[in-house]
Amino acid sequence: MISKEELLECSVANFTTFGSKRFTMDELAHCLGISKKTIYKYYSSKEELVIASVTCLIDSFNENIKEIIAKEQDPLSCIILLYKRGFEYLKHFKPSFIFGLKKYYPEANKVFDDFRDEFVNEIVYGLLQKAQVFKFISSDVNIKLFCELYFKRFEEIAFKDNTLFDTYSNDELLNHFVIFSLKGIINPNYENPHFKKASF
Repeated sequence: MISKEELLECSVANFTTFGSKRFTMDELAHCLGISKKTIYKYYSSKEELVIASVTCLIDSFNENIKEIIAKEQDPLSCIILLYKRGFEYLKHFKPSFIFGLKKYYPEANKVFDDFRDEFVNEIVYGLLQKAQVFKFISSDVNIKLFCELYFKRFEEIAFKDNTLFDTYSNDELLNHFVIFSLKGIINPNYENPHFKKASF
């Protein structure tokens, strides 16, 4: 019999590709070669399965966050690498996945929104604070406001228009949304190899 992990893995792949609402439990059962009844042995409803799928995606990205922060000492490089990895994840999401959460699965959407808020308001903001303490960022920069204007704004744009990831390369998006923004607030004597690679 199929394991819960295999079921979840297949659900994540199909929900992100076809949309959490559009991809049905019947299609999932057919894809796995099992009866729909078997799915309900593990998850009592589709919403519960969608929540588990969103949580699985978040857990996977959180592991990446921990690895990047553990390896990279420079807080600004951390931010760049976190968004680079995040863009790789988002490239596989279809607009219908995010829209489906918002419209049909409010509990799953809350899990996703809570993660997005924590990522910007705690992780990215915390790294910017650290960069300011290290004097990588000018002391007169209001980093809370900077987060609101650039990183929160990016979240809104990216999740409203997933065609960005079809139209532009990950490197272009990383440069224009993250690196060029950070370049505007760094101290003149600060050097970062990521900034040298990206040019205006």
